[in-house]
Amino acid sequence: MRLIPVTLSLAALLAGPAAAQTVCRPPAGSNEVKVFGTFAVPLAFGPLAGPPSLELGQGRIQLEGSYLPTLDAAARTPTICRPGKGPENTDFLFALPRPRLLLGGPARFQLELSWIPPIRINGAKANLVGLALARAIPLGRLGEDEASLGLRVHGTLGVIRAPITCDDPELENPNSECYQGTRSDDRYHPNVFGAEGSLGWALARGRFRPYVGGGLNLLRPRFQVNFVNRFGEVDSTRVEANLTRGVVFGGATWLATPRVGITGEVYAAPADAVTGRLAIGYGFH
Repeated sequence: MRLIPVTLSLAALLAGPAAAQTVCRPPAGSNEVKVFGTFAVPLAFGPLAGPPSLELGQGRIQLEGSYLPTLDAAARTPTICRPGKGPENTDFLFALPRPRLLLGGPARFQLELSWIPPIRINGAKANLVGLALARAIPLGRLGEDEASLGLRVHGTLGVIRAPITCDDPELENPNSECYQGTRSDDRYHPNVFGAEGSLGWALARGRFRPYVGGGLNLLRPRFQVNFVNRFGEVDSTRVEANLTRGVVFGGATWLATPRVGITGEVYAAPADAVTGRLAIGYGFH
């Protein structure tokens, strides 16, 4: 009977390395880092407006669409963490829809909230929360126009679940390591945090409001592979990176009516990618 605990301990020891999770931290310049940096651009909770203009008790609801950049097959092929594997599946949607709620606070502060609910679209399901706190500082007049400085901090948290590692076409490809396996259910946590400043001014009696700005984003992406191959072996590789990226942006809001506005913005991390955003908003008290 004394042999039973020893046998179980030996079995656990032998099974441990096979069940252990591999953690890969790719260096700068790798394709893995390129993919992380590219998709952090549209997922970042960027301003999509000039310095806050809402007063205490005012609010605005916005619905935005952010263009999702595409990468060629060579850029989507892992170079460090899973060498020899084919391109990852990252092209799920043309644009990312995201609702926003803006609430005016005291002392020209503004709170911004966003939530993308977990609804599966074209194989991908996102559950992402965006949070931001902004403040406007009046600068007086810029020539004949009123100008203000905007300061803002923001964050994007949550998860995107999708068959990124092994989608259905790869399961049927005899040259792929995914062949005859189970469709992967991978998890991607973008974890984007940033701070930025902007300069905005009002034209056409306040109806046209252009702005420009820039900032710094801290990226803490985490990617978890979840794939079972045709031999029943589980791939649970975890890919992590800690990145810092400078960003620049510019855009304008056109107030079609005192309550309805349309905003267009170009947002870029020069080291990675450029995205375009378009939103329609409705103001309320």
